Amino acid sequence: MTDPDKSPFFDVRMRGFRERATVDAVLALLDARTGAISAEAVSLFEAAGRVLAEPVVSAVDVPGFARSAMDGFAVRAEDTAAARSLAVVGESLPARPFVGEVSPGHAVRITTGAPIPNGADTVLMAEFAQPEPAGCVSARVPVTAGQHIARIGEDVTKGREVLPAGRRLRPQDVGLLASVGVATVRVVRRPRVAILVTGNELLPPGAMPEGFKIVDSNSPMLATLAHRDGADVLSVRYVRDDYDAVRDAIRDAATDADVVLVSGGTSVGTEDHAPRAVAELGELAVHGVALRPAAPLGIGFLVSRSPALPLSPSPLLFLLPGNPASCLCAYDLFAGRVVRRLGGRLWELPYRKETLTLAERIASAVGRVDYVRVKREGSGVVPVASGGGSNLSSTVTADGFVLVPADRDTLASGEIVDVWLYDA
Repeated sequence: MTDPDKSPFFDVRMRGFRERATVDAVLALLDARTGAISAEAVSLFEAAGRVLAEPVVSAVDVPGFARSAMDGFAVRAEDTAAARSLAVVGESLPARPFVGEVSPGHAVRITTGAPIPNGADTVLMAEFAQPEPAGCVSARVPVTAGQHIARIGEDVTKGREVLPAGRRLRPQDVGLLASVGVATVRVVRRPRVAILVTGNELLPPGAMPEGFKIVDSNSPMLATLAHRDGADVLSVRYVRDDYDAVRDAIRDAATDADVVLVSGGTSVGTEDHAPRAVAELGELAVHGVALRPAAPLGIGFLVSRSPALPLSPSPLLFLLPGNPASCLCAYDLFAGRVVRRLGGRLWELPYRKETLTLAERIASAVGRVDYVRVKREGSGVVPVASGGGSNLSSTVTADGFVLVPADRDTLASGEIVDVWLYDA
């Protein structure tokens, strides 16, 4: 990692990396320098999946009146004990209550959700009501007081915190907010993510590979990952391998985005211009990580913007390797965490983790973390032949991945390992 006040920019092109930051150090840096971004108000119809920026406290009781939980008859419980004939003196419907009082020997026909009339203390279900001559009814079974009645505040009491800040809203949460009279909620704004793709050799998705050109697979993958992590993804921009073009594209993207993802142009080739451009535009905090297969990862903090803009004041930039499997690894371990945190979501990896037995040995090297793709075999997992960071098909064949710690050179066959599964 670099300190712009102490270390000049070191150009790794055709020279190699002088040092590589540890994965733990990079995560600590990002953890210390990121947090949830600004909030905005949205309607309930836009709220599902968003993260609450502040708690919601109910201003009302729900229900606000005693109401029937069944179709039947509102009666006095004591009148049902003797199975006496009860005169039906009226009806209570939703929003149209019975006007009057249920006296001894009387009943009021009632539907689910209708107000309980004065004098009644229970509801005789229609299934247990026996019709009698002259518009009367009797109880086939006795009913106890309070039965089949939703009491005031039974669901939500006034003054209760119904949802805490930081809650990612589910459909039922939105329904509960509606029930307490909330029309809009303040949620963490979705991070705006810009994607820049560098490389003269690249064709856009949908094209057929031809000649010495290949199709860009990183931008649709990154857009999908960022959407998964709660971001609004801006349009993808393709940038030729030219220093001025790369620098200008990064500068322009940073005016509208909270996070800029740059695919390619971050390694040691002569056309890898992005690290120098980031150093010119802001702070190149990380370039090179002790991680396989995403070692060329770079992280930058661009020049701060006006606090009046509805964006994070200092856009973050991730220089992601152009090799697709490396790009996926770098996004998941680093960029994805930041996108989620900016949007108020969890820092942890968004994959289900299982403890499984390793059926084949994994070789690594002390001093680096290895991102090893694995697939299920019987009750355990085996490593997938990856072919390096360029073979994206290895991540499709794989069911998940194992992270080999930096202090291990081998994970032995038969060892119990943590596996992060791609399909949650």
